[in-house]
Amino acid sequence: MAYVVAVLIVVVVLLASIGLHELGHMIPAKRFGVRVSQYMVGFGPTLWSRTRGETEYGLKAIPLGGYVRLVGMYPTAAAVEAKEPRTWAGRLAADARAASAEEIHPGEDNRAFYRLSTPKKLVVMMGGPVMNLLIAVVLLGIAYVGIGIPGTTTTVAEVSQCVLPASSTATACQAGDPAAPAAAAGLKPGDHVVSYDGTAVTSWTQLTALIRASGGQTVPLVVQRAGSPITLTVTPIVTDRPVLDANGNVVTNADGTAKTRKAGFLGATPTTATQRMSVLSLPGQVADRTWQTMKIVVALPQRTAQVVSETVNGQPRDSSSVVGIVGVGRLAGEIASDKAAGVDLGLRAVGLLEMLAALNISLFVFNLIPLPPLDGGHVASALWEGAKRQVARLRGLARPRPFDSARLVPLAYGMFVVLGGMGLVLVWADLVNPVRLG
Repeated sequence: MAYVVAVLIVVVVLLASIGLHELGHMIPAKRFGVRVSQYMVGFGPTLWSRTRGETEYGLKAIPLGGYVRLVGMYPTAAAVEAKEPRTWAGRLAADARAASAEEIHPGEDNRAFYRLSTPKKLVVMMGGPVMNLLIAVVLLGIAYVGIGIPGTTTTVAEVSQCVLPASSTATACQAGDPAAPAAAAGLKPGDHVVSYDGTAVTSWTQLTALIRASGGQTVPLVVQRAGSPITLTVTPIVTDRPVLDANGNVVTNADGTAKTRKAGFLGATPTTATQRMSVLSLPGQVADRTWQTMKIVVALPQRTAQVVSETVNGQPRDSSSVVGIVGVGRLAGEIASDKAAGVDLGLRAVGLLEMLAALNISLFVFNLIPLPPLDGGHVASALWEGAKRQVARLRGLARPRPFDSARLVPLAYGMFVVLGGMGLVLVWADLVNPVRLG
């Protein structure tokens, strides 16, 4: 039941994200006077529609996108002084201009999208992707600020009794193993670390860095025990320890083994507790996830080829593999139905919210690719038109004609085929070789 509910939640949130994305285009367009003839969620046959004012609102059968029809998206043939087409690409552009011109009612040429100034065009076209980014901020805010995620505290959970050799596979102390410095100094589970070598401790990650840097040195460790401060004297032993990144995660070699280096070791592990982040930390979280998504989108053709190779050769897909809409639903179901130890309802909810936020960040980044038919293609066209106008103004020349964006229609068709093909490939791979969480 949890699996099914999670899939339904993904469908609802996806439709809401699409609808809000299109609202991000429609609201500023209407405010700027552009006539919006249609607002549709989905593609294909219309399931339901109602006309309110001059706009038809509706739902279509295939919930993989949506659109708002802005009247006059392409300049008319007269506005760009188009010549008689001689090639198939020219004919496609001419047909697009003609179809766009037919939507402009007599006397309403001033309400055509192509008549807007460059800043207004940018606001209209950026409104959709920015709406997806705002949705991601809200979802991550609920997850991190409202619910919280497990994190280490500065309270000791366990104290090692010995130092196991780095090359050992044993999990228990053996005769001859040296005593761990924490146990030797009298550190106990439940002790709350206050300071280390005179430095106030605010996080376990900070304490780990201090311990690693003080190998072989004898330093004071102040802990709170039963409400009273106690000063212990510890001497971290120098031994091979895993290399950690800035976030405290273990850095691995190419073969998957942990990188190690000589560092101080104390022999204590922290307790974990659900911790809520500050609202001020949200921008950094969103910025980092957006940057990581941008790197994935740049490498999308290569990653898609890797998915095909793994699926054709019968290899399991990596957990970081790109997925399609089917994969998103499957992962949502697995997150919601995870019954592993320590995974409670709050943690499952956070996982689902993180995935939905990642989906919206992907929509934000993907739609900004500067190629038609994506929003980024229209943004690039508007910027090019605006740049030409500014150059003409600075040189004292006459205002140039609108940019003939209809000439990009053949490219838009080609991109539609490419993107549709990639989507079908990912659906196929998600069905026959799905990504699994565990």
